[in-house]
Amino acid sequence: MKKPVWIGIAFVVIFLAAIAYSTMNLSQNKVEVCMTFNGRSLCRIASATTRDFAERTAITNICGEVASGVTESMACNQTQPTSVKVLK
Repeated sequence: MKKPVWIGIAFVVIFLAAIAYSTMNLSQNKVEVCMTFNGRSLCRIASATTRDFAERTAITNICGEVASGVTESMACNQTQPTSVKVLK
């Protein structure tokens, strides 16, 4: 094979390895967050590089399902979780 083909293959392999490595590092902190908002209770699991970021991600996911509209979403995001369990 020609040199440009080998360079292209090497680039793709390095790129995929970088994606796999960065994905593995995201799961350093895993939490399960449960919330109640507008009479609806929901739990979600999220993982991130920090515990706070994982918790915030889970809260955002929950509020995306239980709140409708910008005002409710903002109010939901300010609501304290019912429970937060550290999984990892």
